[in-house]
Amino acid sequence: MLPKRLVLDSWISTGTPAEFVTAILTLGAARCSAYVCCANVHMLVEAHHHADFRRILDEASIVTPDGSPVAAAVGLFHGQPQQRVAGMDLLPALLTEAARRGQSVYFYGTTETVLAAMVARARRELPDLKIAGTHSPPFRPLTPEEDAAEVAAINAADPDLLFVALGCPRQERWMAAHRGQIRSCMLGVGQAFPVYAGLERRLPTWARRLWLEWAYRLYLEPKRLWKRYLHTNTQFVYLIGRRALAYMVGRPQVPVGSE
Repeated sequence: MLPKRLVLDSWISTGTPAEFVTAILTLGAARCSAYVCCANVHMLVEAHHHADFRRILDEASIVTPDGSPVAAAVGLFHGQPQQRVAGMDLLPALLTEAARRGQSVYFYGTTETVLAAMVARARRELPDLKIAGTHSPPFRPLTPEEDAAEVAAINAADPDLLFVALGCPRQERWMAAHRGQIRSCMLGVGQAFPVYAGLERRLPTWARRLWLEWAYRLYLEPKRLWKRYLHTNTQFVYLIGRRALAYMVGRPQVPVGSE
């Protein structure tokens, strides 16, 4: 499995994008009930403040450095350059390699419109890809009976990879709750669904290299995201600054939850 390094209070997997793809497909082929989290700034701040969410990240088989600041923090604290491994990049890369290897995929989450557009693109560009199924769950908590039926349907489809898009932190909590129930490698990729479907544009590479993706998302959904970004971005900078200062002066890291 990919080695992990500590960033704030969470363990982040490290490696090249190709190594992440190989490791994830290996988990899928093994049909072990595992899950993968794509960690951005929001998730690390959530994990810092909420022990239950921190445990979810700790118990993930793989935690990718989804955000550029997260990847940069790996290099800052551990002296090893780390590329960003974003869910938006992982999704198409995994679909391409799954098609080549004959592995199957399942898309769970968002809306029927998004799912239909994703399937249309995948069938157009990757005709050999095995799409085991899709499902758009209702935007409300499921009853135990509904949940059991959905788990049974996914297992009957028997996908290697189950891509989950329910939004953070709901999708991470859903995957952790279904570990041991679903015989697939589950991946929380959130916003990657509408981007892959072609229903939402992604910033050009040069803008992503300047860490401006959060600003673009804020532009798209200001009412929903402004409080999150105001809180989490400033918190992340503050927490990383404190850890970096402690590191430079040789002091031990501040215990979890004390800042």
